[in-house]
Parts: sequence; structure tokens; C-alpha cells
Amino acid sequence: MIVLTDKTAIVTGSSSGIGRAIALRFAAAGARVILADLTEAALDGGPTTSALIAEAGGTALFCRTDVAVWAEVDALVGKAVADFGRLDVIVNNAATYSGTALLDTSEAQWAKVMGVNLTGLFHGCKRAVQQMIGQEPRAEVRGRIINLGSQQGIVTAPRDCAYGVSKAGAIYLTKQIAVDYAADLIVCNTLSPGKIETGAPGLPTDPALLDNARRRTPWPRLGRPDDIANAALFLASDLSTYMTGSNLVVDGGWLAR
Repeated sequence: MIVLTDKTAIVTGSSSGIGRAIALRFAAAGARVILADLTEAALDGGPTTSALIAEAGGTALFCRTDVAVWAEVDALVGKAVADFGRLDVIVNNAATYSGTALLDTSEAQWAKVMGVNLTGLFHGCKRAVQQMIGQEPRAEVRGRIINLGSQQGIVTAPRDCAYGVSKAGAIYLTKQIAVDYAADLIVCNTLSPGKIETGAPGLPTDPALLDNARRRTPWPRLGRPDDIANAALFLASDLSTYMTGSNLVVDGGWLAR
């Protein structure tokens, strides 16, 4: 059993979908979880993530955060440290998409996707490293950063140029941080999901894209948020200490085909 007892973790985009599953899994493993999102309500319905964690006896704190704004990410990490003394793990999961090909993507759409998916990830990484670099190590590590990439940061993203570029950038930034701060005992990895059924409305439920994903995925089902949460728990734990700068793909065999 993997445990995160006495560890403090931030999960962005934690109100719904993959972020929600990661936060629940971390809390169940004993972590104190700071939930960061634009709204506490779940896009796919049901109780809030903080309510589910509290009901299970865990510890969670919701902080409304726009990751595209440095001051809000700065305050988020400051709140985590003020309340719990340190930051052991940050999961930069918050993301958005435009659902458009290159010629159909406006400057505003491009700016929004990059603002959340790439600048927001930059903010989370930078502020986390600022905090972690001065902490005492635990089991060789001062802190762990988990960035959410995507298989579509490795191969093309159908009808979503900006999203694919942003996720490719996330994979690169992870490698840079891992190399630059390994001597400071900071671990940084990317977690790249394949097609995950989250229940969120919009492009993720497009029948044509879902059909394509089912045909492309060798495993006899598409991914679930818990599949990604399980991998995130491993990356957040002491079991993955010698693993840094890696991109852990969880895609049911899509990229192997």
C-alpha cells in the first residue's frame, strides 16, 4: 500500500475529472490536500471534492485559484505552507482546450489555452521550486512536481492544435526542471493520459473522437480518472525517487500501436 502520510499536496484543477480523482486518491493515502480550481463545484456533478474527502475522514482545503495569474498561484502555495508547514507534492493538472484546428483558432483562444495549460504550469512549477528548494529533505527528496501532459503532446491532437502544443511544452518543461534541480533533490515528472472518460461536457464527449479513440486503443476500454490517479500516487510516493524527467504514459497501449 502506498502512503502519503504527513505529506502536503496541491492539486490544481481538482474539482472535476482527473484532478478530482487524484485529490481523492492522495487524501485516501494520508496526504493533506489543497484543492485549487476556479470553482469548487464539479463540472460532472455530484458532491464537491472537499466534501468527499471530509466524508472519508481526510484533510482538504479548497483555494479558488486561476493558475494563469502568478499572484494567485503564489498565494496558493503560501496558504499550503502557512497551514501545513511545507509543500511535498504539487500536481499541475488544470487545463483547458479550444477544440479548433490551426486556421480556426483565434488569438484569444490560443492565449487562453496557453495561459492555463503552459503559463499556469510554469507558475505552479516555479512557485513550487521556490518553496521546495529550502525545505529539509524527506527520504532524499525535498519535493515532487507532477505535470499533466497528454498523449496528444507526443502525437497530434485532432481538431485541437493549441492543446497539443501546450502539452508538448509541458513535457519539455518537465525535463528542464528535472535536470536543473536534481542536485537540489527536487523530482519532476510528467504524467500523460490517453483518452480518459471523465463525464465533462464538450469536445471530450464528441462521438466521432470517442469512436476513433476506442478503435485506436488496444485495451478493451477507454481510460478512467482512477487510472491516472493511481499513476499519480506512484509518482507522488517514495517509490519513484530515482525517476525524474520522465513522461509516464497511461494510455491503454495507444502509443504502442
